Amino acid sequence: MQIKILGPGCANCVKLEKNTRAALAALGKQAEVVKVTDFPDIASYGILRTPGLVVDEEVLVSGRVPATDEIARLLQARA
Repeated sequence: MQIKILGPGCANCVKLEKNTRAALAALGKQAEVVKVTDFPDIASYGILRTPGLVVDEEVLVSGRVPATDEIARLLQARA
């Protein structure tokens, strides 16, 4: 599983990464977590507002920071 955090490095992007790593730990899952900060790369996913959460090249969330439990549910649904 590859997870991408899309955003310029703002506080919300940092929080999304933290929540995502916490969700992975709670589920006992391993994943590659990658930060994408380059605007053209972010735009290629079609999101207009950051942060964005992309799992295996599918945009799951954009423009907000979901709670750890919501991220865990999204990740579990993809298993």
